[in-house]
Parts: sequence; structure tokens; C-alpha cells
Amino acid sequence: MKKLLISAYSLDYGGIETALITLLEYLKDKYEITLVLEKKQGVFLKKVPQNVEVISYEKSKIKNTLFRKIDNFIRQTKFKMKYKNKFDFSICYATYSLPCSFVARTASKNSALWVHNNYMNFYNNDIQRYKKFFYDLKIEEFKKIIFVSNLDKTIFSAEFPMMIKKCYVCNNLINYESILEKSEEQVDDFKKSNLPTFINISRHDEKQKKLSRIINATRKLNKEGYKFRVVFVGKGIDTKSYYNMAKDLKNVIFLGAKTNPYPYLRLSDCFVMSSEFEGYPVTLVEAEILSKPIITTDISDAKEEIDKKYGIIVEKSDNGIYEGMKQFLDEGIEIDKFSPEKYNEDIIKKLEKIFN
Repeated sequence: MKKLLISAYSLDYGGIETALITLLEYLKDKYEITLVLEKKQGVFLKKVPQNVEVISYEKSKIKNTLFRKIDNFIRQTKFKMKYKNKFDFSICYATYSLPCSFVARTASKNSALWVHNNYMNFYNNDIQRYKKFFYDLKIEEFKKIIFVSNLDKTIFSAEFPMMIKKCYVCNNLINYESILEKSEEQVDDFKKSNLPTFINISRHDEKQKKLSRIINATRKLNKEGYKFRVVFVGKGIDTKSYYNMAKDLKNVIFLGAKTNPYPYLRLSDCFVMSSEFEGYPVTLVEAEILSKPIITTDISDAKEEIDKKYGIIVEKSDNGIYEGMKQFLDEGIEIDKFSPEKYNEDIIKKLEKIFN
């Protein structure tokens, strides 16, 4: 059996982590897998398949600069001595992690970098910072670069045209059977309501997720007399700020992070994504699987994948989210039936091409 190494940051709550667990489930019987975590922690650790070996590799925490560099050099040398080119294929699944990049590039001559986000937007369209980000990862040493959206590949190819032959697009696999099953679990802190219910499931990070747009749109719709409720599932660096922002809104509910968010999605009526930028969010596919209409800002491949099929696209603003929520409350949003089987079949074909 061929050997595969995957490096990732941690297994805390998040769409990337969810996608990684699904990928591991798909690959577990096809490869002998070693998962290397920069932080060996997170609620999804217990979800790792039993036949996957989990080890850690983290950078030095020594405060003194010189001693930290020496310690990192020693750590890298030890890793090289034990694992250099010992794997048939390796993946850096945490795009932003320099240690994860080092691990994947060292472990195999056939290494791939998975790009989960629109880093041009992350760096506010600063091309030099965008390029530096990828050069710091030593992008030229990877044999393949995998993007979860066509948009991200297009942006990257424009700045790194010499690497276009290395680039592939492959969305994240989804364990739809598990999602459907888990969505039926009973929860005590949330009930189905006669009031139309909007839900957002995401990390609380205003720079990217812009949940303030949903809160401000809710306030405006309340003033206009609409009756509905909004549920936030997740946590993050801006959770407290969002609490304070919505403290006067009785129809806004914060439920915190959930290892199983699917019952909450099933019991809601419409999924709202207010992000400024994304790679390709797993939560959009989860909403499609549970037949929930989607309101999303114009991120990633949303126009191609979502618009007029599984929801509507709105502008990236408070008013855009307001207009989308208002449309749902006034007339509803019709959606097509989503086929998770075909979705996964297409991705598996791409994965086979990438791994071969």
C-alpha cells in the first residue's frame, strides 16, 4: 500500500477541518496515512480514522530569536532524517502554515499544496503581499497546487503564470450520508419555530465572515415590522463583539460552536453567508444537502454553483444581505434538487487524477 502524508494545523472546529476528516475517510483504505498536526488538538481528533497515524510537528516557542532559530533548525533536521522522501505522496492541507508546508515538501518528491481561500482578498488585493505569502511557502517546490474554486485558481495563475500547469481545481468531498443522519439528532437548546429562521454557521471573524452584515440587516428588517429570527452557530475572535452588537435584538440567538451543527441547519429555513471572501465553503454544500435555500454574498464560485439553482447571490454589503433576507421573507426562494452523489462522483474523478 502506498504511503501518504497529510500536514494540517489542528482539528478544531471549521470547514477545512470538516473537509479534511471527510477526505481521510475516503483515503483511509487506499493509502497508509500519516497525519501531521502543528497543534495536536481539536474536537475532531476523535473523528480521525483509527488506521491513520497522528503525529505532531510544531515550530519552536523559545522567545529568544537566536535560540529559536537554532531549535527550529534542529527540529527540521530531525524530521528530515526520519521522514525525508519516505512517502509516495504528501499534502499540505493548511495553506497558511509554514511548518505544514515544510513537512509536506520534505516528506515526498510528489507534494501538493491545498489552497482553501481567496488570499488576494485576504491581503486586500495587495499583489506583493499575495506573492510573498506563496513564495514564503516555497510554492515552486510543490508538484501540484490544488484550489477549491475556479476563481482562486484564476487569480493565482494571473500572478504565477509559470506554474499554471501545476494547478488543479477540486472541491471538497462531502459525507452526505453522515450529514443527513446527524441532522436527525435531537438537540435541547433549539426548537423548530413558526417564525422564519435564518442560520449562519461559521467562524466568528469579522475580517472574512462579516457577520455584522447579518446583524445590521436584522435590525433594519425589525424596524420594518418583519417577524423572524436569526441563529448564529460558531465562535471566534469576534464573538464578544457580535454579542455586544446584537444585545438589543431579541430575535438574534447565539448558540456557540457545535460538533454537530446539522440539526440546527435542518430546523432552520434559510442559510445566510455574509462573507467578504471564501475559498469554497463546505457549509454551502451542507445547506444544499439539507435542501435549505441559500443567501450568499458574491464569493468564490457562487454565481456558477449557487445562483438561481440553490439560492440567490447578493452584493457584499449590509444592504445586500438585507435585500436577500427581505426577498426570502416576502416571497421565498425556490431551489433545485441537489444531487450529493453526482457532486462526490465528480470530485473523486478529480482526486484520482491528482493522486496519480
